[in-house]
Amino acid sequence: MTSVGRTTVNMRLFPGKVRKPATAFRALNPGSVASLSRRERILILGCVVAVTTLSWGYLFYLDHQMLSARQHDKMMMEMGMSMAAPWTTADMFFTFAMWVVMMVGMMAGSAVPVILVFAGAHARRGGGRVPFIVLIFVLGYLAVWVGFSACAALAQWALHHAAVLSPEMVASSPQVSGAILCAAGLYQLTPFKRACLMHCQSPLGFLMTRWRDGTLGALQMGMRHGVYCLGCCWALMCVLFVVGVMNLVWVAALALFVFLEKIGPTGAILAHAAGAAMIALGVLLFAGML
Repeated sequence: MTSVGRTTVNMRLFPGKVRKPATAFRALNPGSVASLSRRERILILGCVVAVTTLSWGYLFYLDHQMLSARQHDKMMMEMGMSMAAPWTTADMFFTFAMWVVMMVGMMAGSAVPVILVFAGAHARRGGGRVPFIVLIFVLGYLAVWVGFSACAALAQWALHHAAVLSPEMVASSPQVSGAILCAAGLYQLTPFKRACLMHCQSPLGFLMTRWRDGTLGALQMGMRHGVYCLGCCWALMCVLFVVGVMNLVWVAALALFVFLEKIGPTGAILAHAAGAAMIALGVLLFAGML
């Protein structure tokens, strides 16, 4: 079979599979989701939009509540009453819930291309119950970020316990902030980051080579993709300890950056540029020059 013939067959079996530098944006063409009905596409996109909107709505509500609590604490401290107290189990639970909601709000949008490509591939293979299988795939993907949220909540507790986290949930030590930025910046330049980013940019190869049928298969594939996504973005999430865990302007900026890294054609360049900038800023902070 000629190369043209093989390309034609590949495009029929798995829309969008072309051996060229592809990103998730290029993979998300009409052919990639042609097997999905209009109702299925609207349902999937509508669910993603709804979940993202609810997540951000909760974050804005929580930010308002925390602002009121900080103002109350400041007033009490001015009266000579210390508000420093060890965390309770409830504090840990609500911090974990905050991280889970924040990760959903930040990561759901950038996962849309792979969700649609997975749904289209499942429909093309003749599988039924597309919305249900997609839900299982997404739950597997989010399970990885739930695990990360647990680690982030523990890290926040450790920083609070060490008294290096301000009431605004920002690292109060320039050395700690500088170390976090340097570590995150160095990770942005590693081959592991590049490999995970390439997977997120072009998930077609993963879906073709690691395909699993059935409900359990969809869950496993969602979790595997989530691991790659975590490998791509976990260091960027740690930057929140420098700029403010609940600083919603920075949360939105990082979410947009993650989206551009994964979807845009210059993702690798953005990753390297951001890594270099974080290292430079981290060195300045660590040296006490900022």
